[in-house]
Amino acid sequence: MIRSVVRGVGSALPRRIMRNADFEGMVETSDAWIVQRTGITQRHIASDDETTASLGEAAARAALDAAGLTAQDVDLIVLATSTPNHTFPATAVEIQERLGMRHGFAFDLQAVCSGFVYAVTTADLYIRGGLARRVLVIGAETFSRLLDWTDRSTCVLFGDGAGALVLEAAEGEGGLADRGVLAASLRSDGTHKQKLYVDGGVSTTRTVGHLRMEGREVFKHAVGMITDVIEATFEAGGITADDLDWFVPHQANKRIIDASAKKLGIAEEKVVVTVNLHGNTSAASVPLALSVAVADGRIKRGDLVLLEAMGGGFTWGAVLIRW
Repeated sequence: MIRSVVRGVGSALPRRIMRNADFEGMVETSDAWIVQRTGITQRHIASDDETTASLGEAAARAALDAAGLTAQDVDLIVLATSTPNHTFPATAVEIQERLGMRHGFAFDLQAVCSGFVYAVTTADLYIRGGLARRVLVIGAETFSRLLDWTDRSTCVLFGDGAGALVLEAAEGEGGLADRGVLAASLRSDGTHKQKLYVDGGVSTTRTVGHLRMEGREVFKHAVGMITDVIEATFEAGGITADDLDWFVPHQANKRIIDASAKKLGIAEEKVVVTVNLHGNTSAASVPLALSVAVADGRIKRGDLVLLEAMGGGFTWGAVLIRW
């Protein structure tokens, strides 16, 4: 059978680093308060000349370099983002142009923080369906553009960045030993939309708006929903938590990550955590964490890796990959 195998990963971060202490003169908060409740110590904030498209392009080039490929080898670009450069065209098309790619096709996918997991699953279906041989999957965000910098409950949580991976069609035997995407589970429930949303939009307020969040409500639902899709993915893949080599969750809050891993029986030493360095970068979160763990040698060929994310909507999902 056809499997979607990871050929390379890459990432990009804005130049500016904003540390917790930088907020102390802006809102009523402190480094200790932020670290205790979130695990975040710093985040990267895009400058005026850094956009979702420019960060996505840089991450894409890094992933292509790691794969030993060029944009001419790619058939499709899927960009997960909630902060596009323009209402239209899709920012994926802009990245396509920046890469000098004049063939194939490109589109954006919007599932907020779950976007990258949704995008990997979507790319896998295109590959297995025969519509693409190689897919560039990108998660890129400039969430700082959506923040209300007077709201201490949200402005300290988010950052900007981009991550990418290249998936390539390869033949597998159809078993757990195959390299590539092995199983996935996706969910959404629109009844929770008011718990995490942006209060603006083209068709409603005709403005960009600001991010709004009911933090306690999000936390309350997160662990249960994450467990739901991960257990479904375990069942689909025919594995248990003990079989995993690495768990790469959405980097929103260290307490959510810890609680989820504990409930699922995933050993702490198998969990990749980068929320302290990047904050919550929405759809860029998972590929940024992946890129760090690949670069430092933790994730290596043959490892069984579980990706997971939950975002506004609510949307949530998990995908199992043999590296």
